[in-house]
Amino acid sequence: MNKDQVKGRIKEAKGKLKEVVGKATGKQTTTVKGRVEQVVGKTQAAYGDAKEQLRKQP
Repeated sequence: MNKDQVKGRIKEAKGKLKEVVGKATGKQTTTVKGRVEQVVGKTQAAYGDAKEQLRKQP
């Protein structure tokens, strides 16, 4: 695993937590920020996955 994969998955998890907290407290902005953070995390993890695939190519 490379740093982009790890950081992306951490951001994704933090975003999910933020979304749950936003729903629990009824704060729409926190919920939306959590969803956005999840998308950013997924994108970064996907970039890291692609980078790892290229590195493994002969």
